[in-house]
Amino acid sequence: MIPHGCSPPGRCRGFPAAAAMLLAALVAACGPPDTAPARGPTRVGAATVTTGPAQPPVLTSGVITTREELRLSFKVAGIIRRIGVNEGEAVTAGQPLAALDLTEVDARLEQARQLADKAERDLVRSTKLRADEVISEEELEAIRTQAAVARAALRAAEFNRDFSTILAPRDGIVLRKLVEEREFVRPGQAILVVGPKAGGYVARAALSDRDVVRLRLGDPTVITADAFPGQELHGKVTVLPGAANEASGLFDIEVELAPAQVRLVSGLSARLRIDPAAAAESTLPYAPIAAVIEADGNQAAVYVVEDGVARRRQVRIAFIAPTAVAIASGLRAGETVVTDGALYLEDGEKIQVVPVPAPAAR
Repeated sequence: MIPHGCSPPGRCRGFPAAAAMLLAALVAACGPPDTAPARGPTRVGAATVTTGPAQPPVLTSGVITTREELRLSFKVAGIIRRIGVNEGEAVTAGQPLAALDLTEVDARLEQARQLADKAERDLVRSTKLRADEVISEEELEAIRTQAAVARAALRAAEFNRDFSTILAPRDGIVLRKLVEEREFVRPGQAILVVGPKAGGYVARAALSDRDVVRLRLGDPTVITADAFPGQELHGKVTVLPGAANEASGLFDIEVELAPAQVRLVSGLSARLRIDPAAAAESTLPYAPIAAVIEADGNQAAVYVVEDGVARRRQVRIAFIAPTAVAIASGLRAGETVVTDGALYLEDGEKIQVVPVPAPAAR
């Protein structure tokens, strides 16, 4: 139908050019829409589920020290006259290390010697008197006893005199000096701590009853110390106690360290990871920590890679190890799970597994 006022072959008289352009635009808008480009698969990182021990490692803190530490002390009380060594100094067997002021010790020794000499003279005289029947046999026996007691007292005084000086029992290094010169010390109070020159280092730690019963002698141990960042020391459990420490209620263990490339010193704080051998008797699947999402208690989810598709799967967590999660049920060793990008996936989404770049070296 031709609008009024228009001639069939020509343009409509009075029809504005702007209206014609608007009509053309409306016709174009009513045409078929453009087709959106197809979405490609989501790029993700993935890892294979491995196996590991069915029990978690024992984690604790301890101190690195020397096994054969000797705490040297005096036999008697007194005032320290001299300490001839300092911490870190090497010593040789028989070297004098410290000595008491011997004024009182020598006086007691001289007193004991004089009493012993008098008792011997009395015994000689009483023996002659008994031979002349001036005294009885009972009186002679009493004098013999007094002489024996005096000799024993002299030996004790000589012994105390000998142990008023501390000598190095063997070659070693002075680890700690616990007192200073002119201090008064009690009998048996530690004066110096001496360790071996090299080797013989152990790590000592205290465990709860729940952890100590899981260990056996020889269980492998990894030790890290703040003094050596990024380095691991290795060892094995060599001492397991039969009873708890009465003071702490914990069980003191000892781990023997293997020879290391670093210079160890006594007193370093350390962290220990002990892998119980009994735990390796059975295994569980281990998934990377990054693969586990939406954890709630021991329940969580992962995305398993199946023929280029991410399938969401519920799993049950057994425990969390230092670098992975042990899975009680829901996964099998050898399956592939999504790690990078798992938080942004949907069940059934197509994926493309790409290599995960290693972190840049610092």
